[in-house]
Amino acid sequence: MTTAQRPQEATVAHPDSLAIPAARAAGCPFDPAPGVDRARREEPVTRATLWDDSPVWLVTRHEDVRTVLGDPRFSADATRPGFPFLTAGVRELAIKSPSFIRQDDPEHARVRRMLTADFMVKKVAAMRPEVQRIADDLLDAMTDGKNSADLVTEFALPLPSLVICLLLGVPYDDHAFFQEHSQTLLSLRSSTEEIRHSSDELLAFMTRLAETKRQQPDDGIFSRLVARGELGDAEIASLGRLLLIAGHETTANMTSLSTLALLRNPDQLARLRKDPSLVKGAVEELLRYLTIVHIGVPRVATEDMTVGGRTIPAGEGVLCTINTANRDEDVFPAGDTLDVGRDARRHVAFGYGVHQCLGQPLARLELEIAIETLLRRLPDLRLDVPFEEIPFRHDMGIYGVHALPVAW
Repeated sequence: MTTAQRPQEATVAHPDSLAIPAARAAGCPFDPAPGVDRARREEPVTRATLWDDSPVWLVTRHEDVRTVLGDPRFSADATRPGFPFLTAGVRELAIKSPSFIRQDDPEHARVRRMLTADFMVKKVAAMRPEVQRIADDLLDAMTDGKNSADLVTEFALPLPSLVICLLLGVPYDDHAFFQEHSQTLLSLRSSTEEIRHSSDELLAFMTRLAETKRQQPDDGIFSRLVARGELGDAEIASLGRLLLIAGHETTANMTSLSTLALLRNPDQLARLRKDPSLVKGAVEELLRYLTIVHIGVPRVATEDMTVGGRTIPAGEGVLCTINTANRDEDVFPAGDTLDVGRDARRHVAFGYGVHQCLGQPLARLELEIAIETLLRRLPDLRLDVPFEEIPFRHDMGIYGVHALPVAW
C-alpha cells in the first residue's frame, strides 16, 4: 500500500461522534468513507468531530443536503464563528485570504456576476473546437512512439490546465509553478506554514500578472477583471488563484478517476464504445458516482434550523457530504452501481443553490471531450499496473488518483 493509500489517522474526541476527515478502511475506493456512508443509512444528520475537537453536524442525504445548501440561513461565510474547517491550513487560507465562494450575498453575488457571462453554456459551447484540438494534440504526443503512459501527467492534468490558462489569460509556461502550489493548498497534510507559503506565492504571482494585464491587456477573463476597476488588487489576486486552481484540479481528477472507473466496469465501458451518444449522459453519471469532493461542503447555521428531524442550533457548523447524497437510493436506485444509461441529472456534484459551481458548463464540456476522445482513439486502453497499486488521493481535498499508468 502506498503512502497516498494509507487511511487517514483521526482521533475521536467524543466516542459518540464520527471523526472528520473519516478514515478510509479497505473497500471500493470509488465509494464514500464507510463511516460517513453508514451515517447516511442509519443517522443521516449526525454529530461529528473535527481535527481541533470542535463539533460539527454531518448532513449526508440528498434531500437534506439540498435543504442546507439552498437556504441562506446556512451561511458560507468562513469568518462567522462556528464555521467548520477541515484542517488548520484550510482555516488559515479561508480567514487570511478569503474568496467569494466563502462569502454570502450580496458580496458573493457581486463578484459572481462579474464572471457569469464567461461560463454561460453558449459561451462555453463555442470553445468545443479548441478544447477538442487540445485533447487531440495531447493524445498525439502521449501515443507518439509509445504504448504506455501516466494518464494524469500526460493527458488528464494538462487538458484542463491548458484550457483554463487560455480562458484566464495565464501563461501555460508557468503550469509547473501553479500546479505545485495548488497541490500544497489542496493537501490535507499540509502544515499551516506550507499553506501560507503557497498561498502567498500564488497571490504574488496573480498580483504580478494583474499588473502585466494593465500594461498589456488581452481577451482573457483576468484582463477583463483588471480593466473593470471594481476589485482591489487583493480581491483580484484571490479570485485569480481560485479560478486557476478550481479550473484545472477538479476536471483533471474527474477525468482520470472516470477513466479508471470505466476500466473497472468493462460492461459500462463497452456500452459507451458501442453507443458514443451515451457519453453526455455518462458524464453526469460519473459525476454522481465519483463525486470528487469527499470532505464535505461547509456551512454554519445563522439561526436554529431543523434538518432531517434534527435541530441544528445557531452558530453550529455543518458539513454536507455531497458524495453520500449522490448515492442516496431514494433518488438514485442502486446508487452504489455505475450505470452510464442512468438519468443522473439531479446529482449535487457541483453543489446546490446560489453557490453551486460557476464553471460546471466548462467542466462538462472538458469531461465529455476527454472521455469520448480517449474511447475513440484508444480502443485497447487498459491499466498498466494492478488496480491495488493505484495511488488514490485520500490525502487531498479533491479526490482522484495521483497517477494512472495505462497502456494501449
